[in-house]
Amino acid sequence: MVDEIQVRVADFQAARGDAVLVTLSLGSCVAVLLHDPAAGVGGMAHLLLPSPSLSRAGDNPGRFPQAAVPALLERMRLLGAEPGRVVGRLVGGASMFTGAVASGTMHMGDRNVIAAREVLNHHAIPVVAEAVGGTQGRSVWFHVGEGRIVVRRVMELDQLL
Repeated sequence: MVDEIQVRVADFQAARGDAVLVTLSLGSCVAVLLHDPAAGVGGMAHLLLPSPSLSRAGDNPGRFPQAAVPALLERMRLLGAEPGRVVGRLVGGASMFTGAVASGTMHMGDRNVIAAREVLNHHAIPVVAEAVGGTQGRSVWFHVGEGRIVVRRVMELDQLL
């Protein structure tokens, strides 16, 4: 039986082997998926905001990439991952409410993607695949042991990363 682990908004989880990390209904949020293929260890963070300065409640490290990524890397390290082997993938960052944002203003989804890329770059984690942007929400299934990621968008076929 496959162990399916839900990763909720502003949450992060790490696993190894046959586990499947799942997050549903990413809108402007971004899922950061980290994988050490040699160790068969992976992790997922469902990021809510690009920066702690945009929230009154900054006590949850899973909300922001600046705190979630290092915490996720530490959990993965405890499961046998080595930071130098970790690669990243990004999913989400949609512009869900395009009519509600003034022309010329950057959408929250775009800001989340940029912030996630910056933090991964800071930790020397290469981004090897992305399914970001657009106007549709996504759900993600990360089969940790295989390193296979299934992304489902509303009204579209599966996309494999």
